[in-house]
Amino acid sequence: MRIVVDDLSGTAVIGLLEAHLAEMVENSPEESVHALDLEGLRKPEVTFWSVWEGDELAGCGALKELDPTHGEIKSMRTVAAMQGRGVAALLVGRIIEQARERGYERLSLETGATDFFAPAVRLYARNGFTRCRPFADYIEDPYSIFMTREL
Repeated sequence: MRIVVDDLSGTAVIGLLEAHLAEMVENSPEESVHALDLEGLRKPEVTFWSVWEGDELAGCGALKELDPTHGEIKSMRTVAAMQGRGVAALLVGRIIEQARERGYERLSLETGATDFFAPAVRLYARNGFTRCRPFADYIEDPYSIFMTREL
């Protein structure tokens, strides 16, 4: 599998992100959905990667700079047909590596709190993330889990 910085112009990536947003709305109240749309992912403080196996899209994820020492993982998603093949773990590793290269001291994330999000919580825990209080502009929300790790 290869990971590439993506300009968010390809139809496969756009389709995956649209499905991602729709599924977030299906599994959390609208006011608790914090996924970025295409415009949000195209901002200069965000780097977006796509993961490919040959010519087939396998997944995506992003790193948002919150400040010069703190980054946030955004828009992690694996294509359904690729789940269970290590796509997300590979991408989390790349994002952690990139955050370290940028000199971040901390990497954080927000994910959902319902059973639907349990695999994501387990993935992040396996990669050294622990639960924390809300960070950046987030507020306490029973539908959100906040996690962080020191780099």
